[in-house]
Amino acid sequence: MRMDGILPEDAPDPRIEQAEQLKLMPVPVMGLVPQPSLEDPDWVGLASGLDDRGYSDMTASLTYVLWRNPDDRSDPGNLADLDEQTRMAIEDVPPWPRPAWLLEHVERMRYPQLWEAVRTTWNRDSSDRSSVGSVLVEHVNYILMNQYRQERGLGGNPWDHPAPEVTARSVNSRVKVLVDGVEVPAAEIDTDPFVYGIGAELEGGAVVTAVLPRAELGRIRIEFTTRK
Repeated sequence: MRMDGILPEDAPDPRIEQAEQLKLMPVPVMGLVPQPSLEDPDWVGLASGLDDRGYSDMTASLTYVLWRNPDDRSDPGNLADLDEQTRMAIEDVPPWPRPAWLLEHVERMRYPQLWEAVRTTWNRDSSDRSSVGSVLVEHVNYILMNQYRQERGLGGNPWDHPAPEVTARSVNSRVKVLVDGVEVPAAEIDTDPFVYGIGAELEGGAVVTAVLPRAELGRIRIEFTTRK
């Protein structure tokens, strides 16, 4: 989330508008099952495509806060390894009051974020591009390109120096995953040293995918559920 300028203390919470936008989604938004190590701060990104027939595709993305020690949130082990710029942005308190929802967001920046970890992707028209494997490959590459450039020895703008791509050859379609308590066929990408990806087809021409940091997999229960 990016905020420009000075927000008045009574500025409306953007999540209210986001909730209205999500009503456009033709299928339910999915997430990971509630669990102690993950916090859903209710920030949902929505991207869509339009043509002369209306919406052609929509993607809802969920970001989670990761708690390495959920039983003691004051444990310093829960804190993220922040760069100096981010640390200064958190600790620089302006002389004017800020909205409560913004203070809450800034405080969460101290902790690891699973950025756009779960996506619900809907395509109006079925094609190779809308298959579970294709959607999963795109999600994995998006996370690698935006979140793991330093680990891959890349710098600068992601579009100037694209990260190495995961391809369809990395997709294993012989796995299963729980979706709303039911085991269904799934596809996974378990070949990258930094992330693990898994996805499954949903009703209504949609796909749910998750791309998670491999270093944190032991703390995360990989099971999907309809988000309330």
